[in-house]
Amino acid sequence: MPVRKYKPTTPARRFRSVSTFEELTKKEGKNQPVDPYKPLLRPLKKTGGRNNKGRVTHRFHGGGNKRMYRVIDFKRDKLDMPARVLTVEYDPNRTCRISLVEYEDGEKRYILTPLGLKEGDTIVSSDTADIRPGNCLPLRAIPVGTTIHNIELYPGKGGQLVRSAGVGAQLMAKEGKYAQVRLPSGETRLILLTCRATVGQVGNPDHENISLGKAGVSRWKGIRPHVRGVAMTPRDHPHGGGEAQSPVGRKKGPATPWGKPALGRKTRRNKATDKFILRRRGDK
Repeated sequence: MPVRKYKPTTPARRFRSVSTFEELTKKEGKNQPVDPYKPLLRPLKKTGGRNNKGRVTHRFHGGGNKRMYRVIDFKRDKLDMPARVLTVEYDPNRTCRISLVEYEDGEKRYILTPLGLKEGDTIVSSDTADIRPGNCLPLRAIPVGTTIHNIELYPGKGGQLVRSAGVGAQLMAKEGKYAQVRLPSGETRLILLTCRATVGQVGNPDHENISLGKAGVSRWKGIRPHVRGVAMTPRDHPHGGGEAQSPVGRKKGPATPWGKPALGRKTRRNKATDKFILRRRGDK
């Protein structure tokens, strides 16, 4: 999955790079990706960053290309039934690739594509499955030291952790009814051994090397220009004002437009799950 750089034919193209998409399944006889599987497509309505009352709850959000949502099987609850990978496809809603798999009974589902999984491979979700990329098992059946992704936090709810392109968690230890899992952020967390996870690292690791190159690409993604607080007036932002360009310069430190502490202030307030975090991200 290499990255392709453009020749600098224009100023905007000078720094732009894109994925080669060479891992995607192509149409027969053509150099075009296959069409998505229509029964697993759903319409995706844009909000423009507004809530159900029409108020902006997410600033600098809106526009972008139209997309259809691909229904992904995060639960992997079709147990002990092998499935064959039919296609590897692009998903505009996530950074990794997705694979269309067909089970022996004819049902088709989309899954996240792990690194090394390709068209024609066979995967299975089972308590006794082999430790191979794409196979799904409960944590109690996975050997210590294995790289995993799409990890459940609650048995049967479906994978919630480690789903972005190129990431992978490591199963560190098993103790009592919990497994110790080191997440990509560096956090080490206790997760029930009955929770399921998929073996392997998430595919498309070159995603982090792609350079957007121009502001227009952000607009295609639905990201609007972000205005710095120091460029505003004092009435619009606590960082604003001054006779020239200035740093934040507040005694109380950096703040949001509404005066709340920002830029490094810890906001986590969930004492109920603190006991499951053995080592926090960023700790040395």
